Amino acid sequence: MTVTTSDDEGRGAESTNSLRRSERPPLSMTQKFGPLALVMAMLVGVVAFVAIKSPVETVSDSSFLPEPGRGPESLADVKELPPGVETFARAEKNGTADSIDWGERCDATTGKVKMPLWPVPDCFKPFTGDNGGSTAIGVTDSTIKVVIFQAQENDPVLKFIYSQIGNSDTPAETFATFDGFAEIFNTYYELYGRKVELVRYSATGSISDAITATADAETIARDIKPFAVIGGPQLTNAFADTLAKNKVLCISCTSGQPASWYEERSPYVWDVQKDADQSLVMVAEYLGKRLWNRKAKYAGDSSMHDRTRVFGYIHVASSEESQTLEDKFTEELKSEYGMSFAAIQTYGLPTELASSGKDIITRMKEAGVTTIVFSGDPLGPQSLTQIATDQEYYPEWVLGATTLVDTAVFSQTYDQKQWAHAFGPSSLFARTKPGLSGPGHLYEWYFGKEAPAQGTVPLISGPLQVLFGALQGMGPGVTHELFKIVLFGAPIIPPTAISPQVSFGDRDVFPEPDYAGLDDQTEIWWDAEATGVTETGKQSNGLWRFVDGGKRFLYGDWPEKEPKLFDRSNSILTYETLPEGSELPDVTPISGPMS
Repeated sequence: MTVTTSDDEGRGAESTNSLRRSERPPLSMTQKFGPLALVMAMLVGVVAFVAIKSPVETVSDSSFLPEPGRGPESLADVKELPPGVETFARAEKNGTADSIDWGERCDATTGKVKMPLWPVPDCFKPFTGDNGGSTAIGVTDSTIKVVIFQAQENDPVLKFIYSQIGNSDTPAETFATFDGFAEIFNTYYELYGRKVELVRYSATGSISDAITATADAETIARDIKPFAVIGGPQLTNAFADTLAKNKVLCISCTSGQPASWYEERSPYVWDVQKDADQSLVMVAEYLGKRLWNRKAKYAGDSSMHDRTRVFGYIHVASSEESQTLEDKFTEELKSEYGMSFAAIQTYGLPTELASSGKDIITRMKEAGVTTIVFSGDPLGPQSLTQIATDQEYYPEWVLGATTLVDTAVFSQTYDQKQWAHAFGPSSLFARTKPGLSGPGHLYEWYFGKEAPAQGTVPLISGPLQVLFGALQGMGPGVTHELFKIVLFGAPIIPPTAISPQVSFGDRDVFPEPDYAGLDDQTEIWWDAEATGVTETGKQSNGLWRFVDGGKRFLYGDWPEKEPKLFDRSNSILTYETLPEGSELPDVTPISGPMS
């Protein structure tokens, strides 16, 4: 639904100015269905190497958190670790590696775990002795209880999304895949005499219902009493907020929130994707440095090619934070780059766009927009691009703060006359040939068969890897406070063409403390004529191309020069072999979980 400013006397719907800001929408049930993109955060290939720089005897004291900065370059440079924790890299540097029996999961010639997972994890010394028993709620001497939150099987929003891309994974198949990855990680990560035990929890309401989300979080905290929860109802932050109040840690349990929101709930709420502020400033930098004050040379309408770009902004408005984030975005563009939008339009539900989208596209045309920046769910462009074609309007389409819009499986559902002129920044990373790397490859390597949840297997391993990595770095003294110290003090994981940079904390990457893993972006453009395999393993037409082999950029590093887009000689569709520096070990899996 397109809305006008709340100051209707100053800027009404019939104003000659096409810039119509969105008012704060009321939290009706309809509008709460908002950014569907946030339902399925893409968590492919994320892993957290962890170690800390400080002793842990009084971990609740914030003075034990590491100083801001990039921190140690590798585990070999970590000066202090919790009692019972030792890494191969650190032991080798100290000259004690040869005196330690690293066990069957470790390749003592490389100091890396015998697992085909990139980045290949470092070996940790096998633990013996007393682990302290119950060091936190959900922790015993033998188990660490973790809840896997699952949406209702017939959730109307998810059912609608999955129907668009042909995903038929059931909740049972999804949990079985979670359980399989937990078995793999229980086998290869050092957990100091414990193993992670997963508990399945099914939602009692829809993914947008704040009331049932609050009740579910209270039930989990009161009756199940886990150490952590993975997942949550993604169209409300009530679930994560309630867990934090009950001092239960959760990962990927809410849609992206502003950085201050996570800090206020520290150390309990974590994510793998960027938070809302991080996405905002990185998109603004891309627009300001790469596109502003340049010609609209990639538009579908050749008459626009010699015109200096005129920008329009279309974004979803689903909560009280929507207007705040819009204001931050426009202010960042204005103050840092002198850039502004000729028109701003909003919508609530993608299903509304079949009617309201006509007005949105008309407003873009009336304002002379050559370049539309889209921030929203993966279904919105279906209607908007079709309407633009119906109106014979062919602008450039630039990715804003989106999730899954930059996947082939959704982009193939958009009007290809329009989407053939789509490009922009993406947090995803260059593809590899199926079976070469990634979560699906790891699962099949270990079990000798495909994961039960074939459609969503790439989404499952990421938050588990963050959890297991942190548990390994904590040692036997598992607590929520130590979880934060470990992640905030971990060495930064550098990027490759097929994996992102990952870090948490004050790492000189973003202006505020970082409770989300992914740091960087790459530049992509849509090749409507390309043929290949999508993220769900299906052969189809249309794929994203990765500029300069998938080169990645941190905040502040986007170059101030014309991008080289729609040039097949300067881009890659899929790596047929693993690029240099990201090779995986050729190893045989350990049979069954270690005790």
